Amino acid sequence: MATTTQKGFTQSQFAIAMVFLIPSFIGFFGFFAWPALRGIYLSFTEYDMLRDPVWTGIDNYVNMFQDPIFLNSIGVTLEYVFLNIGIQTVLALLIAVLLHRFTRSIVIRGIILLPYLIANVIVALVWYWLCDYNLGLINSALDGLGIQRMGFFGNETLAMPTIAFVNVWRHVGYTALLIFAGLVAIPRDVYEAAEVDGAGEWRIFRSITLPLLRPVLAFVLVVTLVGSFQIYDTIAVTTEGGPVHATRAINVYIFQQAFEQRNFGYASAMAVILMIFLAFIAIAQNKLLKANENDLDR
Repeated sequence: MATTTQKGFTQSQFAIAMVFLIPSFIGFFGFFAWPALRGIYLSFTEYDMLRDPVWTGIDNYVNMFQDPIFLNSIGVTLEYVFLNIGIQTVLALLIAVLLHRFTRSIVIRGIILLPYLIANVIVALVWYWLCDYNLGLINSALDGLGIQRMGFFGNETLAMPTIAFVNVWRHVGYTALLIFAGLVAIPRDVYEAAEVDGAGEWRIFRSITLPLLRPVLAFVLVVTLVGSFQIYDTIAVTTEGGPVHATRAINVYIFQQAFEQRNFGYASAMAVILMIFLAFIAIAQNKLLKANENDLDR
């Protein structure tokens, strides 16, 4: 007779499950774990792919925090994260509430999701052409209205907000549908009880909707935060980190150090710091928002 594990599976069933998990384990160790460990090792070396790595200890980490361009890239990245998450979350929440309260049409949901289905590079190029100073449709419209043309991607002040807007336009529909799924899961009788007690729309939203959306909002914030810190492709095909250093986010600087300067050790050190920072932020965010519970669980 086959023995049974604590979860109710026999040893033979467990063995079969492990066989099916082998491809996933191979993919994980081959494409994630090993490259991550290799990157951590290279962060303590001087390496340019033309010779063997030379161990330098913590020199890359010391030089990193003395590098004004690296420090500037952190500020640029934080500016983008603040703009992207702030605007995207508010707009997504508004769209999701409107969908939940007034319509649940699949067609409308499909239209809202459509920008997310377009490759990010294509979206960036389209908006880059639309915002072109001389031939762009947006500047032509501004000119027709008697408003001075703007160098959206060429102005140090406007470049990063423009890039943030482009990414908000692409991702806000997807984020809204995630929040919408959370709204649908809230029992209808909770709203009916609040309406019977005379609660208005704002009171219902503040006292019922937001608390019950806590797990979904925590998930959305973690995903958007991690994604925002990984901004690269939109900048790469539009400003390439310029003008000056106005859009040189940390991922752009890592790429430039690794593949343009061939300073892979220094680039790996920056990537390790970014990885640690994102892990810390994700854990802290889940704790602060109490992502594992909502008011229905109490």
